[in-house]
Amino acid sequence: MARWCHRHRLVVLLLWVGALFGMGFSASTAGTDYANVFSLPNTDSKKAYDLMEKAFPARAGDTDTVVWKVDEGSVRDADVRARIQPALEKIAGMKGVGDVAGPYTGAAGAAQVSRDGRIAYAQVTFTQRANEVPKDLVQDVVDTARAAERDGLRVELGGQAIQRVQEPPTGLAEMVGLVAAAVVLFLAFGSVFAMLLPIAVAVFGVGMGLFGTQLLSHSTDIPDLAPLLASLIGLGVGIDYALFIVTRHRRGLLRGLEPEESVITAMNTSGRAVLFAGGTVCIALAGMLVTNLRFLDGVVIGTSLTVVLSVLAATTLLPALLGFLGPRVLSRRQRRRLAEAGPEPERASGLAARWSSGVQRRPRTVAALALVVMAVLALPVLSLRLGATDQGNDDTTTTTRQAYDLLAEGFGPGFNGPLQVVADGGDTVALVKGIEGTEGVARVAALPPAGGVTVVQVVPTTSPQSKETDELIDTLRDEVIPRAGASAHVGGVTAVSKDFATVTGDRLPLFVATIIGLGFLLLLVAFRSLVVPLTAAVMNLIAAAASFGVLVAVFQWGWGLDLLALGKEGPINAFLPVIMLSLLFGLSMDYQVFLVSRMHEEWVHTRDNARAVRVGLAETSRVINSAALIMVCVFLAFVLSGDSGAAMAGVGLAAAVALDAFVLRTALVPAAMHLLGSSNWWLPAWLDRRLPHLAVEPAEDPAPHPAPDADGPSSVVHGFVRAATGDPVDGAAVTLLSKGGRQLDRVTTLADGSYILTVPAPGTYLLAVTSPAHGSNARHVTVTDTPLTHDVELTGGGVDAVNQPSADRP
Repeated sequence: MARWCHRHRLVVLLLWVGALFGMGFSASTAGTDYANVFSLPNTDSKKAYDLMEKAFPARAGDTDTVVWKVDEGSVRDADVRARIQPALEKIAGMKGVGDVAGPYTGAAGAAQVSRDGRIAYAQVTFTQRANEVPKDLVQDVVDTARAAERDGLRVELGGQAIQRVQEPPTGLAEMVGLVAAAVVLFLAFGSVFAMLLPIAVAVFGVGMGLFGTQLLSHSTDIPDLAPLLASLIGLGVGIDYALFIVTRHRRGLLRGLEPEESVITAMNTSGRAVLFAGGTVCIALAGMLVTNLRFLDGVVIGTSLTVVLSVLAATTLLPALLGFLGPRVLSRRQRRRLAEAGPEPERASGLAARWSSGVQRRPRTVAALALVVMAVLALPVLSLRLGATDQGNDDTTTTTRQAYDLLAEGFGPGFNGPLQVVADGGDTVALVKGIEGTEGVARVAALPPAGGVTVVQVVPTTSPQSKETDELIDTLRDEVIPRAGASAHVGGVTAVSKDFATVTGDRLPLFVATIIGLGFLLLLVAFRSLVVPLTAAVMNLIAAAASFGVLVAVFQWGWGLDLLALGKEGPINAFLPVIMLSLLFGLSMDYQVFLVSRMHEEWVHTRDNARAVRVGLAETSRVINSAALIMVCVFLAFVLSGDSGAAMAGVGLAAAVALDAFVLRTALVPAAMHLLGSSNWWLPAWLDRRLPHLAVEPAEDPAPHPAPDADGPSSVVHGFVRAATGDPVDGAAVTLLSKGGRQLDRVTTLADGSYILTVPAPGTYLLAVTSPAHGSNARHVTVTDTPLTHDVELTGGGVDAVNQPSADRP
């Protein structure tokens, strides 16, 4: 497939461009039909809503608020009333508005004016729930109310339906994330063309995913949160997957492969790993289905579709784009060095190699420090409290936040989250008296009954997000209602949020067990080891605890909220653990696959655990850290989205990815694998026979011809290694590698500079020679059925930092 896409690159590019524009046109023509279908069956708040809908159909919908404040005088003044009352009457006449209850009509209106007379409110009740109210209707309500403003008269609106029309500028977060990713890519590659490739792949994948999700919203229930999360995860994985493949391709070019063969080798190795990694992300996202929270089904559809299309773009569009660029995917300096000095053997040097060697020398110290860091960051998770953000967490410039603050100023903090006790039998008089005498209740008002159903409005003394309000709900349900002998249920937005947090918390252990179990099975099959997947499972739990600790410290304790301009502290969104754990599991599996697959490859060829861990870490840590840095930039950019939920998800995922890549995968995992030794790769024989075989990175260069002698090598390469002066080089490392870079044989030269390497089969190979004192040399050699003589002259300086013999290797 890679060869076909490379050779027919214009066709592939045109197909992708045509598909993107075609789906974009279809999506823009069809429009959006996102539906936040939210239901919590068998919960007390759902029973309360059902009774409300039956007895008060005009009041069962979402109730929003119009608030106004005068700088001087009173809201009862004639000139103020003359501006507000016509606006309220116009709103009441709109189709889809069930009722408008203002302070200027009826005796009950007096309670809607603050004690000082400067703040008043009107309640606008829609005939549908907030997620079902048309945005055009909500915008008309907002425009009509705001038109009544004048100097000295301030009008604000609050409520769930109003919040839906306060969408921040679309595309800002995505654009900032792309710019940050471009900077990291340029620093990593040193080439503008190489920098643009991952970004182009991500744009195509995310664009197609978002357009597809928009079209699917017409046939299934997809919440408006889905496209935001899809773009967040799609940008991250799309750029990362392309980064892994482009890095492998550039490595092949530097070793002297032709561009087409290098693309094919990169796709057949890193491309396969991308397919596996993308599959694990989709499986992790599908794990959300076990929670049985139906509104998450649409999130799974949107995010999984975007990930699939990002993988498809990385495995088909990327080879075509690499074909257009050819060697220009390398920087000018690399192309010039390749032309002057010829191919170079694969080697890791610099910080990556030094760090890898340092971890090998002091695994206990590195592991202990990494565990201490993660444990300290995880400590705040002990005070994790799930709930829901409200208008009080909105940006201070929004009308919903300003309305929230005005209502709290005029009527108390609990006014923004009233409870609805809905009774359909029993002694409602005793119920009202019992509620009035309950600690934590500021105000109680019973509405006239209808159809045998009575609704009691309860205003707490504390804010909707406070722990005391949650305790009040429990008190009403467990003590007050049973004591009054009434058949009643506690509803309202605050009660719904509490029930959702409870349901989520109850189902979270099953969800965690499911995704951890799936990850264990995938890694067990991929690496044929019990210890490697067990280590990965433990690391995922550690990463989750530490990342949620960061979330609690920032959003629940308020550390740094002012710096981020994200409002005030509050509970963690109840849906966030499910979404974050799904994405964290999928992304951490990506890094685990890319890291351990290289270690496993080296282990299979050398059976030396210390060498396998050192080489795997040194050769993959740089690209893993670059990929993680890109994801951190993309996720943090969503702080700019203006949506508190998206900002919370962005900060949480950025912390999770950073800790997973920079602490776990580059420190704790390799240190633990050094300490565990060869037991890392242990698998019982009976289980090995029963497991299916899955090669994440298959053999890169299968032998083109079988060896003529089954008991020996096809042939040999032999010769002498000399310095520029003609003197023999003693102790030089001579390595025979496949065209894809896999080590096939390795020897050191004798005192006379001679060497001899075994060749598995006829074909073209890379012969690399390194010596600390005389430099390195690499050339392609073509071997037939007869021995090949190849002499090497070393003229430069340089040391292979990774492929040095292991100090503990016999």
